[in-house]
Amino acid sequence: MVAGCKKKEPAPAAAASAPEFNWQIDQFADLKILRYQVPEFEALTPKQKELVYYLSEAALCGRDIFFDQNYRHNLKICRTLDAIVQGYKGDRNDPRWGEFMTYAKRVWFSNGIHHHYANDKFVPGFDADYFAVLVKGSEGVSFPLAEGQSVDDLIAFLRPILFDPGVAPKRMSLDSTKDLVTSSASNFYDGVTQAEVEAYYKGIVDKKDETPISYGLNTRVVKKNGKVVEEVASVNGLYGPAIAKIVYWLEKAAGVAENEPQKKVIETLIAYYRTGDLEKFDEYNILWVGDVSSLVDFVNGFIEVYEDPLGMKASWESVVNFKDLAATKRADIISANAQWFEDNSPVDPRFKKKEVKGVSAKVITAAMLGGACYPSTPIGINLPNANWIRKNYGSKSVTMENITYAYDQASLKSGFGEEFSYSPELLERAKKYGPLAGNIHTDLHEVLGHGSGQLLPGVAAEALKNYHSPVEESRADLFALFYIMDDKMVELGLLPSMDAAKAEYDLQVRNGLMTQLTRIQPGKSIEQAHMRGRSMVSHWVYEKGKADNVISRETKDGKTFFVVNDYQKLRRLYGELLAEVQRITSEGDYEAAKNLIETYGVQVDQDLHKEVLERYAKLHLAPYSGFVNPVYTPVVVDDKIVDVKVACTEGYVEQMLRYGKDYSFLQ
Repeated sequence: MVAGCKKKEPAPAAAASAPEFNWQIDQFADLKILRYQVPEFEALTPKQKELVYYLSEAALCGRDIFFDQNYRHNLKICRTLDAIVQGYKGDRNDPRWGEFMTYAKRVWFSNGIHHHYANDKFVPGFDADYFAVLVKGSEGVSFPLAEGQSVDDLIAFLRPILFDPGVAPKRMSLDSTKDLVTSSASNFYDGVTQAEVEAYYKGIVDKKDETPISYGLNTRVVKKNGKVVEEVASVNGLYGPAIAKIVYWLEKAAGVAENEPQKKVIETLIAYYRTGDLEKFDEYNILWVGDVSSLVDFVNGFIEVYEDPLGMKASWESVVNFKDLAATKRADIISANAQWFEDNSPVDPRFKKKEVKGVSAKVITAAMLGGACYPSTPIGINLPNANWIRKNYGSKSVTMENITYAYDQASLKSGFGEEFSYSPELLERAKKYGPLAGNIHTDLHEVLGHGSGQLLPGVAAEALKNYHSPVEESRADLFALFYIMDDKMVELGLLPSMDAAKAEYDLQVRNGLMTQLTRIQPGKSIEQAHMRGRSMVSHWVYEKGKADNVISRETKDGKTFFVVNDYQKLRRLYGELLAEVQRITSEGDYEAAKNLIETYGVQVDQDLHKEVLERYAKLHLAPYSGFVNPVYTPVVVDDKIVDVKVACTEGYVEQMLRYGKDYSFLQ
């Protein structure tokens, strides 16, 4: 997946009503909460609406899983915070109450006590004594007490977890000088070391298998009776109560599937959830990628490995969506030319696919977000992740148009572009072409970038370990950046001129070298995979292009700017780096990946960082955004759903408390 920002051009009616819609509903800490609309939902048939409703319920039932994956005590913490918010009878005008609410909102947003991007534990803005007052001052609510545990015991248990910076300080450690497993607070491993985990998988992985399962994708590695074993997620296994609820709603969805292929997809996913068998998961993925005729679609399961320092364990996530038929036309053009793009890429022929199979793409309207996709969500998806399935059966790519449109609407008149654009001419070009160029970049990244190239025989998908995710995201970005400046874009009617491509180059350079630093705390290095990838790409081309002044660092009115001076030379540099990143990926060259990311993608120029933060602070913006979901209400007549109504009015706190009440299935 990839996160970013682009815009959907609305229909005239939507444009007329847009100012009345409240896109941003809250802002706190470094976060803002947005709403998204679900255009054309009313145009779906009653049966399709019912399908969306059932799939949406399944998407919400996995909420507890992701909380628990992030840290083993997150659920107890979240239940406690929910109880306080609902039951505290003390003074809610006390400034400390405001600090508590900010903390609770942050925990909800990050699905736990660690920052969703930076991985660091955030410390409450109130002290432990006040926390005790809050717990003891809450009435008419239940706290998550273990058997024999008192409220005082609960307070004592949570005190160091919440207030001691040395306890579980980082959700995911990427410091390769440390044991990545024991230095990470995430709950993918328990009681084992990195060496033990790697030895365990070395003993069971068959490197000669050309169609391997995604080892460890849906498991937790633990030590029992001195032996390293896996706990498998399934209806009767790890996370069983939540998975059973997911299956319940998937079974209802199968009953109203649009067609037999889609019904088979859902039934196979159910069979996988019942057993946890990853061969069944591969079967599901092959069927899912082959279903290109259904209007309604979904992702549901243990999918992306971004949160695992070893790049093996997948976080649970879900997205329910339906196709935007008009906007999908541009994605169809790109996927129809997939072989041309593969053949003409600048990478070594050994690493290219001889025959590109099954590349399908569409622009979608997101209808529900869940798990790792909520509240913070990607704007594009390319799945499945198994390389052999991509090679033999293809991949399915989507761009979430209504999400990017919501981002754009919420950012209007923010002043960000005016502050960080070097000249009025560059700003005007960005306003004119930026939304379209951003769409095309995302399409190229998802539709072709992630699906391009191939691993050499015997190279495991997890060979790059903790550098897998930033390398993979940079590979897809480089593919998009190399081709967006190609004349083929104009020839295919995807871009009106190369000025649009130049606008995207300007944005990517500025973001990778400077503006994404608004998301980093002073003195910190870059941790998040997408950010490391963007930083690596931009710093590499900046350094390699210095001799030819491809990108220059300019100062105007005491402010720093990065300006592209030669777009064609920059494109050639992107091509050179794409070739090297593909080589690293195809050969599984861990040391080269480490050197590239650590040299260009991690460290921060502290003086520049300080300047960027000061300029950004004057705009009174929040660098991170997330969403509340719509609410779907079935209309029932004679025990049958005859229609489903959608409302986009629920507040952030209201939604989080409702989800905590209605979708809490794990202890």
